[in-house]
Amino acid sequence: MTDIQIAQSVTPIHIKKVAAQLLIPEEKLEYYGNDKAKIPLHIIDEVKLKRSNLILVTAITPTPAGEGKTTTSIGLGDAFNRLNKNAVVVIREPSLGPVFGIKGGAAGGGWSQVIPMVDINLHFTGDFHAIEKANNLLSALIENNIQSKSRSLGIDPRSVSWKRCMDMNDRGLRNIVAALGGKAGGIPRETGFNITAASEIMAILCLASDLEDLKEKCGNIYIGDTWEGKAVYAKELNAHSAMAVLLKDAIKPNLVQTLEGNPAIIHGGPFANIAQGTNSIIATKMGMTLSDYTITEAGFGADLGAEKFMNIKCRAAGISPKTIVLVATIRALKYHGGQPLSEITQENVEAVREGLPNLERHISSLRSFGIPIVVSLNAFKTDTEAEMQVVVAHCKKMGIPVALSYGWEKGGEGCLDLAEEVIKAVKTCTKDFSPTYSLDESVRSKMEKICQTIYGADHVILSNQASSQLRKYESMGYGNLPVCIAKTQKSLSDDEKRLGRPEHFDIHIREFEIATGAGFIIPIAGNILRMPGLPATPSAEKITIDESGTIEGLF
Repeated sequence: MTDIQIAQSVTPIHIKKVAAQLLIPEEKLEYYGNDKAKIPLHIIDEVKLKRSNLILVTAITPTPAGEGKTTTSIGLGDAFNRLNKNAVVVIREPSLGPVFGIKGGAAGGGWSQVIPMVDINLHFTGDFHAIEKANNLLSALIENNIQSKSRSLGIDPRSVSWKRCMDMNDRGLRNIVAALGGKAGGIPRETGFNITAASEIMAILCLASDLEDLKEKCGNIYIGDTWEGKAVYAKELNAHSAMAVLLKDAIKPNLVQTLEGNPAIIHGGPFANIAQGTNSIIATKMGMTLSDYTITEAGFGADLGAEKFMNIKCRAAGISPKTIVLVATIRALKYHGGQPLSEITQENVEAVREGLPNLERHISSLRSFGIPIVVSLNAFKTDTEAEMQVVVAHCKKMGIPVALSYGWEKGGEGCLDLAEEVIKAVKTCTKDFSPTYSLDESVRSKMEKICQTIYGADHVILSNQASSQLRKYESMGYGNLPVCIAKTQKSLSDDEKRLGRPEHFDIHIREFEIATGAGFIIPIAGNILRMPGLPATPSAEKITIDESGTIEGLF
């Protein structure tokens, strides 16, 4: 069966029974039908969460289809519950862009899924819509102030860096001209759209500690300058309170269930190749409050998601994982070993060996955080015993615990060996993670440490534009912010064609952006874009609905 057929074959239990497993009283839930609910923020207990064991799931550099972090996370959560451990999986909400683009859904796969799968992959509880509306409300208020004669802040339209957003891959909106139509339409200027998952509002939602903090962060958003060169922030437009009103429900985490009826929390969904790439601090703390083991994930490969999870999210939240699970697949290793994607299902032991340096680089990078590592080899039916043994033997040679994961095929039962290895690793963790850099360092020093320690690069090269922007942002007092490098997910370098473990390369920073609300500075490397485009054959072409309302083709 396909993923959607598997998901539709399981009847969900009532969400109040799922909540009961976490000792959440049913009257505390805000119901979205019988299979979805929001959890109020006051349930978070800072004392209880410190006793929970946080487990991060990340991956090697992925193929275009991804390597199964979400599937592994869900399967691992089910396996913990099979071992009678109090565990909850906390993951991100899918973006409609990838759902209708190249990757498809993001609710796991096979027998390691969260349900209701269709709702989760589509409109869910409306969080993305609320984020989009809050973002675009600020855009409307900016335009209104530029047009105003009586209440103008004197904003220079050419300096406005704030863009609108929409949760869809639409390359035609990357660069546009707004405010056409004469004097009543405003002052024409070049602008554009970001995809919602790459917006600063998404980043803010996922880094806020509560509603008041969310409002404050929205107010701190830098939008542009006055004609005299003075910085202008959203709070000067009185935008932040109304934005928070639009986000009043979106800030609450969503409770759903796995196919095996175990609790799962889903909340937020920033892209890791642009933003911090992990679910909200609120959702993670909620999971840690309610369980002994909290399994969460970070987007794309460890060079992006895991690095930002540690240096941005954990630093902001004051939390630290006890173990990092590094997901690898035979297909990805063969891909990095030079085997074409069209031949990726064919046995090629030598290509697996040639791809191992990518795995080695990620292990080396993750070791810098000082947290125990377990490699999860996410098994596919096309993998051969000879190919898998090459990876297992190599991990053991490096002194890294490794387990085969069959979550897609067998659900929690297929991840029991992995769960056992993770439990062992958790017991060996005796300290919090070591960050890659200190906030007191210069922005250039922070970038160099990330690029050298995590990517394996030699140097960081700034364009003239990037150098000028960095001087400006540092003069504004933002040199002490953490760094969120926007980079391709397809390579450890900033060139997506350099697969495997590139060596002797530099990271080229094209420009900088500043997210003063979210609280990080964004160096943009290579040709990374905040508004993706659709592939030649989008997943949308395969998705349909029949006369009875049954959806097909969503995967």
